[in-house]
Amino acid sequence: MPEDFTMAESTDRRRFMSSAVLGAAATGAFVSLEEKSLQAAQEGEPRGQAHHAPYRGESLPCGKLGKLSVSRLVMGGNLFGGWAHSRDLLYVSRLLREYNTDTRILDTLEQAEQSGVNMIQVDPACVEHIVRYRKERGGKMQMLVCINADPLDATKVKEQVKQLVDLGVEALYGHGERTDHMTMNNQVDAIGRMTEIIKAAGVPAGVGSHSLQTPIACEKNGIGNEFYVKTFHPDNYWSATPAEKREEWCWYTGSSDAHDRYHDNIFDLHPDQTEAFMKGVKKPWFAFKVMAAGAIPAQVGINHAFQHGADFVVAGMFDFQLAGNVEIAVKALKRSKNRARPWCA
Repeated sequence: MPEDFTMAESTDRRRFMSSAVLGAAATGAFVSLEEKSLQAAQEGEPRGQAHHAPYRGESLPCGKLGKLSVSRLVMGGNLFGGWAHSRDLLYVSRLLREYNTDTRILDTLEQAEQSGVNMIQVDPACVEHIVRYRKERGGKMQMLVCINADPLDATKVKEQVKQLVDLGVEALYGHGERTDHMTMNNQVDAIGRMTEIIKAAGVPAGVGSHSLQTPIACEKNGIGNEFYVKTFHPDNYWSATPAEKREEWCWYTGSSDAHDRYHDNIFDLHPDQTEAFMKGVKKPWFAFKVMAAGAIPAQVGINHAFQHGADFVVAGMFDFQLAGNVEIAVKALKRSKNRARPWCA
C-alpha cells in the first residue's frame, strides 16, 4: 500500500469495490474471491467503531503461575509495538502502529481487563504502555515480559531484570531468539544463569523459544526455569512450509526466496513433537503464535492449543477481536477438561 494512499482514496475505493461487487452480482457477471470476501465483510460487521464492547459472558478461568493468578487467555503485545510476522506483506507493521494509537492502546487494555484478561505478554519496549495504563486508568493488568539482554552478559541481564521489576513487571522469561541461539551454540548454561538472575529478583522465571530443541535442552540440563513460552499451532494451513522442507533454526537464517521454504510463515515446525514432549513437562506452558500469526482462525488455534496441552494461550488481539476471542477461549477450556496433558498451572 503506497504511503500517500489517503483515507479519502481508501473510502472511495471501498465504495467503488462495493458497487462493483453488487453490480456484478446483479448482472450475473463473474465475482472474484476477493470481491466476495470484501462484500461479506461489509455486510457482516459494523465499520469504524471508536469503542468495542467487552466480553460479558461466563468468566474466563484463571491458572496459577507461582503466586500469581493468571487468566488462561493472555493478551499478546506485539500489535502495540508494531511487530508483525506478515510473510511478504510490506505495510503491516506500519498499519499496526497507525491503528494502535496511545489512546487506543489504553482503551484496548481496559477492554481486555473488563473481559477477564488479566495479563499481557510484551516486549520491554512496550512496558511503558502498561505502566501508563495502570497510572492513568487505575488498571491492574499484569505483565509477562521477555528479557532480551545478551544471556552471556550477566551484568546486562541483571540491569534489565532490575529495571523491569522496578516498573512492576510480574513475570519474566528469556526471549526466544536469545535462548534459541544459546541452544544452537551449546551454551544452555547461559540460559540457566539468566533464569537464576530472574528468580533472585523475586518473580517467576521462564524460557521462551520457537524451537522445541530449547525446552528439550533445558529439561535435559536441569535448567531451573519455572515455565515455558513456546510456539504451538497446527501446520495444515495454506502458507505453511511443506513438512519435508522444514529446517531447524530457520527463523534465524533469513527468509528464502524459494516458495516452498521458510519465509516468515511457520513458527512451530513439528506441533506433534511439541505436544508429545510437553506432555512430560510438569511446568506451566504459555503457547504463543497459536494462530500462526493470522493464518489460522482464532477458534481453530485457541481450541488446538488448549486441547493439546497448553496451560495458557498468548494471543495478539485487536480491540475488535477481544470479546470474540475470550468467548472462544471460555468454550475451548470447557472442551479441554479431558485432554491428555494434565494442567500444570
